[in-house]
Amino acid sequence: MKKHLSFYKLTAAGNDFVLIDNRDNIVPEDKHSALALKLCDRRYCIGGDGLILLEKSDKADFRMRYYNSDGSHASMCGNGGRSIAKFACELGIVKKTMTFETDAGLITAEIKSDTVVKLALYNPKDLKMDIELDVNHKQFEVSCLNTGVPHAVIFVEDIENIDVVKYGKLIRFHEKFAPDGTNVNFVKITDDNTLLVRTYERGVEDETLACGTGVTASSIISVIKKKVLSPVHIITRGKDNLIVFCSVDDNMEISNVYLEGPAIVSFTGTVKVE
Repeated sequence: MKKHLSFYKLTAAGNDFVLIDNRDNIVPEDKHSALALKLCDRRYCIGGDGLILLEKSDKADFRMRYYNSDGSHASMCGNGGRSIAKFACELGIVKKTMTFETDAGLITAEIKSDTVVKLALYNPKDLKMDIELDVNHKQFEVSCLNTGVPHAVIFVEDIENIDVVKYGKLIRFHEKFAPDGTNVNFVKITDDNTLLVRTYERGVEDETLACGTGVTASSIISVIKKKVLSPVHIITRGKDNLIVFCSVDDNMEISNVYLEGPAIVSFTGTVKVE
């Protein structure tokens, strides 16, 4: 029997998401992945880079469950985090500030304006610097950081002509990152505070217009390498601007990580599902 689900569609720096209020468990957990596959299909349904479910939490104001467009689960999504903060505000669950639970840890957020949300992220982990990687007979120097999900960061000179999909896919599935794989970011430094970033996203399996955890990883590694200073301004493939704040000490300990950028309601509606 078909039923109607209410949804919001939000866009955050070019990443777009379908969001559903699931506090009453209208979508049981065993249906999450299949629903993500259906709703994120751009030709036959709403379309999006991911599905975000807002659920009850006994630790925070609410819980965020995130699924990529291929139905795979991810523990965190930076642009999705800003989107669910805006969504919770729209639903009247919270006002300007909030704390929400993710599968990677607790996140705090602040609604800065009608279109801008700032997240205070947990400290990242699994930093690995300057790994030499052979990819289809091409050499890459890769640094890695988990900012809720794993990211590989590669600095390039010609960011416009790098084949993000080809090399992103090869690195994403490289044996070095088995079995779960990694997201892949190609980064160009433009000045002491600005990066251009292009990201191949695991789970979407394509280049996206932006990736919040990806620009966060790219910014932190750029600060560690002393290529830029915090706050770091990032211009995404969709030409939106994100800001990452972070502190890095002499022992490469990372703290005070924030991600700020747009989160906008595109439209709302209902959709028929099984």
